[in-house]
Amino acid sequence: AIKAKEEGFRGFFLPKQNVKEAAIVAGLDVYGVENVTEVIDFFEGRGTLEPTVINTREEFYKTLDFPEFDFADVKGQESIKRCMEIAAAGGHNIILIGPPGAGKTMLAKRLPSILPPMTLKEALETTKIHSVAGKIKDVGLMNQRPFRNPHHTISDVALVGGGSYPQPGEISLAHNGVLFLDELPEFKRTVLEVMRQPLEDREVTISRSKFTITYPSSFMLVASMNPSPGGYFNDPDAPVSSSPHEMQRYLSKISGPLLDRIDIHIEVTPVPFEKLSDNRKAESSVEIRRRVTKAREIQSARFEHLDNIHYNAQMNTKQIREYCQIDDTSLQLLKTAMERLNLSARAYDRILKVSRTIADLDASENVQSQHIAEAIQYRSLDREGWLG
Repeated sequence: AIKAKEEGFRGFFLPKQNVKEAAIVAGLDVYGVENVTEVIDFFEGRGTLEPTVINTREEFYKTLDFPEFDFADVKGQESIKRCMEIAAAGGHNIILIGPPGAGKTMLAKRLPSILPPMTLKEALETTKIHSVAGKIKDVGLMNQRPFRNPHHTISDVALVGGGSYPQPGEISLAHNGVLFLDELPEFKRTVLEVMRQPLEDREVTISRSKFTITYPSSFMLVASMNPSPGGYFNDPDAPVSSSPHEMQRYLSKISGPLLDRIDIHIEVTPVPFEKLSDNRKAESSVEIRRRVTKAREIQSARFEHLDNIHYNAQMNTKQIREYCQIDDTSLQLLKTAMERLNLSARAYDRILKVSRTIADLDASENVQSQHIAEAIQYRSLDREGWLG
């Protein structure tokens, strides 16, 4: 439909099942038909075919204010909700580490409910990818950001895309949305390693002997993991059921370079009984999303002259130097943290990016020392005692 409009066509005919999808493109008459006879009748003036009209604004907003999974249902976990808000505001990748039952999956499933509404351009891009993969069923424009949750037995091809006729994989189906990898160390190491390049470049290239295809894959990675095979490492009240060797083997499945590409690491602890039995309603997703959307608007204005950058997580090193300038106090704080935690240069950039997002949530023009201090806390896996 987009191509037809570019080439000056007035309209075209489609099977009824696909008509909503194509009708998104304004300025084009799209007719849904069930058989060729209807097309012939139309041209001979006997038919009563009407073009399909889609109100895109209505499509966008009808489900946004009533999310299926709402942060209002989550008891306690205030610090994790704060992390989720920062991740959503800057489009940052995040990993949640904690024992079984601490609420990692429950929190991850609620992340899409606080992401800002898709722009028309994002919605068209996302719909296009899902359409190529044959995943669109009579919905027209996709009005919600995708949330993909592949099982840990997934193959490299299914995750990244490919096949003899290359199809988009899970990382492209999550474009403009969230890719949730539950129990990260359970995924095959090869599967995790092929994600490194798409995470950095925000696109994936599939090469075949006759052609090469590039699919976009600008997604937010949300990963979760138990801290040990038994699940209870670092929990003082739990029995230790894994030997140090088993622990090391379990954690070594996740490579340093992959972890470096995840901006926020946060430990999730189980909610105490008093919080669970508390009847007070927590802050709703709609309220959190308002703050996230405001922070995203600040970023859109900042990057409006740049083509492929819309939010903080997409900044490269040059832009980090330009937009994340810090004063001497913050620099000293960061230097101490880098030396104590033995952080890599990439981790240094991650901290600056996250602190820029925290500053945007505060509507602060400059990154200040309190923003840097908070961002440093979100590098749990870099600390002594984790990945040795």
